[in-house]
Amino acid sequence: MTTSDKPSNWPTKDVSLVRELAARVRALASSDEYEARRQRWRDVNERRRPDRAPVWCRPAGVWPEIIADDALECSHPLCRQAELILRRDLYKDWVGDDHIMAPWWNVGAVWQRDQEHTWGVPTHVSTGATDLGGFRYHHPIETPQDYERIRIPTFAYDREATERIASRMTDLLGEAMPVRITGSPPLGPQLSVYLEQLRGMGPMMEDMAFRPELVHRAMAKLTEAVLRAQRAAEDAGILTTNHHEPMFCSDPLNDPPYERPAQLHNLWVAANSQEFDQVSPPMQEEFLLSYQKVLFQQFGATQYGCCENLTTKTDIVLRIPNLRIFVSSFWTDLDTVIEACGKDYTIMWRQSSTQVTMPEDLEEHRRHLEAGLMRLQGHCYQVVLRELETLFGRPERLRDWAKLAIGIAEQYA
Repeated sequence: MTTSDKPSNWPTKDVSLVRELAARVRALASSDEYEARRQRWRDVNERRRPDRAPVWCRPAGVWPEIIADDALECSHPLCRQAELILRRDLYKDWVGDDHIMAPWWNVGAVWQRDQEHTWGVPTHVSTGATDLGGFRYHHPIETPQDYERIRIPTFAYDREATERIASRMTDLLGEAMPVRITGSPPLGPQLSVYLEQLRGMGPMMEDMAFRPELVHRAMAKLTEAVLRAQRAAEDAGILTTNHHEPMFCSDPLNDPPYERPAQLHNLWVAANSQEFDQVSPPMQEEFLLSYQKVLFQQFGATQYGCCENLTTKTDIVLRIPNLRIFVSSFWTDLDTVIEACGKDYTIMWRQSSTQVTMPEDLEEHRRHLEAGLMRLQGHCYQVVLRELETLFGRPERLRDWAKLAIGIAEQYA
């Protein structure tokens, strides 16, 4: 900790404001209302009948519209970061959806790797971006021969750095909110994301068709790296359960220990196949799911899907081990998912951010919700709105959406 980072050098008004906000968030998180929300999530994800379906939105790219940088009052960088996170929770409380948060401050485990870049080559090197979040970046695997440049990383838990961050947050928050170190593997099973970042969408699909052996070799390397990251997290003894978070809040998985670290089979895992949206079911199973399933088997429960269309792929998705939540995007045929999942799985019904944010009113979306929730009646499901990039200057739109969706969910509970 540098001299300027010592608590005694933080502005008194910054510390006071952060602690006041933290106390408000902690009080909300500990309230009966938030426990009722958790029970709603637990029921639906344990395939018990809840009082109604949980309704939740994730602002994502619209946060700068909701809480502008010049609206923050703190001056110290650490205090400003904490203020922003706490004000986001308070905004979500104002929205009134089934947002839940823990009554403690999470400090994520810090990982070090043995090479500068995760895969041995730089990814996410920007070649242009827009103010609304659009972007382009360079793909380092430019030729088939470049696949050999992929290197499998090794990760090590940096206990000292993690505890240093936790200590700073404890000093900042004081008695207002306890601090907990939370641990998860440094890599996840998003294999299609990693491959696209390395190769690019067009070349990746061309390789699957004409150079399948190269794609299999790359996927084997990526899978080995994720397995190595998973084992490093278990061996470090820093894994913590994640069944108290939105979307996959549930009962504890596989009796997690209370006096020693959790294991992977006590955790949820989430993955998807967005980059394989236009890939046929057999090729998706061959080049993606066959590798992902090896990784999913380590965990207690799996959530699968995001914005991709899984209408023709329900059968291969339902073969995922420990699948608990099937994500039905706006582009996936809901009736097909309902028929395939029955009452054996929880359906996360994703909404169109465009349909919610662009029109002058929510009438079209109201009809969409009513038609869908009528068909979902009697099944275990969530109503989730994500991937928002703009509210067109209307921060109240999410509050209006939450009120509408909750009202219809109550009608068809």
